[in-house]
Amino acid sequence: MPRSETLALIRRYYDAFNAGDPEGMLACLSDDVEHRVNEGGHRIGKARFRDFCSHMGVSYREQLRDLTIFATDDGTRGAAEFVVHGEYLKTDPGLPEAKGQTYILPAGGFFEIRGGLISRITTFYNLNDWTQQVSR
Repeated sequence: MPRSETLALIRRYYDAFNAGDPEGMLACLSDDVEHRVNEGGHRIGKARFRDFCSHMGVSYREQLRDLTIFATDDGTRGAAEFVVHGEYLKTDPGLPEAKGQTYILPAGGFFEIRGGLISRITTFYNLNDWTQQVSR
């Protein structure tokens, strides 16, 4: 896949995220997508990713800003860095109580591309930073 197509695919994925459109995000993914979140779960498949999006949509309201996307020359790998501007809406088990706290959190994602779709997403952010922000 050309580098330019990988960049456009990752952009579509994050545009759908910012639009609150999980189906648009899912359209960018392979059926066997591997989803890893730091200090969190490891999910395989679109159905588990859809469940994750449903949970996140209830507990958090987030927008990604300052998005910068990178891709390898052969288009098989990509990465993005961004700043999450969020609101914590509903308590997530094992995390501080949600009271509508806002947070601003640098984060990033790494992608593997196969057959014109995202086959792996690995997301990183500083959970301690987030916890401190929502615990104030």
